[in-house]
Amino acid sequence: MSIGEILGLIAGFFTTGSLVPQVIKVFKSKSAGDISLLFNLMFLAGGLLWLSYGIMDKLAPVIFWNTLATSMVILLLIGKLKYGTTKHPH
Repeated sequence: MSIGEILGLIAGFFTTGSLVPQVIKVFKSKSAGDISLLFNLMFLAGGLLWLSYGIMDKLAPVIFWNTLATSMVILLLIGKLKYGTTKHPH
């Protein structure tokens, strides 16, 4: 495994991992009013484009992490659509 692949795997861990706490928070609190729909849609589009790039160039770290990131963003988008307009007391 090359240094570039190792760096790609580490970078993907941190960027994709950053979505995990947000997804957990949305579904645990059943609240997503503060989550930007535009952010979700843009992140999803970017993730799909990165995934396509990774597939075309056979870049395993890009394929792996963007598959996970895209899945996480889809979950976040589902949470936004399900809980985004519901007002919950703090």
